[in-house]
Amino acid sequence: MLLAIKKEIGLRNNELDNEILKSIYFGGGTPSVLSVDEIKSLLDEFQKYFSFDENIEITLEANPDDLNKNFVRELSQTEINRLSIGTQSFFDEDLKLMNRAHNASEAESSIKRAQDFGLENISIDLIYGSPTSNLEIWKQNLNKTIELHVPHVSSYALTVEPKTALERWIENGKVASPEETEQNQEFYYMSDFLRNHGFDHYEISNFGKPGFHSRHNSAYWKSQPYLGIGPSAHSYNGHLERSWNIANNSIYIKNLNQNTLPKETEILSEKDRFNEMMMIGLRTIWGVDLNKVHQIFSSEIIDYLNQEIKSKLESRILKIENNYIKIPEKHWFLADGIASDLFIV
Repeated sequence: MLLAIKKEIGLRNNELDNEILKSIYFGGGTPSVLSVDEIKSLLDEFQKYFSFDENIEITLEANPDDLNKNFVRELSQTEINRLSIGTQSFFDEDLKLMNRAHNASEAESSIKRAQDFGLENISIDLIYGSPTSNLEIWKQNLNKTIELHVPHVSSYALTVEPKTALERWIENGKVASPEETEQNQEFYYMSDFLRNHGFDHYEISNFGKPGFHSRHNSAYWKSQPYLGIGPSAHSYNGHLERSWNIANNSIYIKNLNQNTLPKETEILSEKDRFNEMMMIGLRTIWGVDLNKVHQIFSSEIIDYLNQEIKSKLESRILKIENNYIKIPEKHWFLADGIASDLFIV
């Protein structure tokens, strides 16, 4: 697989207009199963074709149980300078419900271990609204985050996916279904709490101290181009073209051995691009740039948007600041619904 990924990097080196990389993200699945030597090898391969920005952000996703002492020590000697750790919770009952391999003690010790080796740019994932939790437990999770000096948090409401153990447990009455009212309460408590501890709430699910916002994910939210390498990876050219690699590993490798890119491509319609701009932009502190809307879209779409936002501006569900459409933070928990109301169907 490693050779195939290197082959894809070489075949796609001309797809980004700017060959200076500002971020690299080892994510999707569990990239921390790679050895440190394999990570170094991939970074060397990127540097054959791209220049690295002097302040490049290079992130590795990892689970707490992957971050043993030897792995972290070796990792600290590479160009990886940011960790995104799938902590989820500092309580064992939550972790058991989520079927996580690590326990609460490992969740905490993995963060401390990374910091001990100088990896201080850390983001953790936290899940709120679990049936095994409540507001008091959620407060303790957030207090532990501050106690550990974590500078970035990505936090999501627990959702029940089809055909999962959690869905079966709920159907059988083993655990309660997540309550939206409780999730709403925990979301807004988190927002106030983290703001009071110096975090910027810059995207619905993301909080970062100044200087620790995710540069990589911010590029997605600002509709900047990105290149995805590996099975199932997605790419976007910043304009009309989106592509994705096939998910099947053996076909992925076979195609690359034949010098064929294992990807499919779609050209976004004006409607699709507009809907995506609304969905992504309205989830962020930056909002949707009306100047960009007027540059990109037809007069029909601009007229449609002006008409659709009128009542929402009057009811203050939306606001316009410096020619950006935004959702006031007090309505962020409902942001996806507000954005979808603006979609062109």
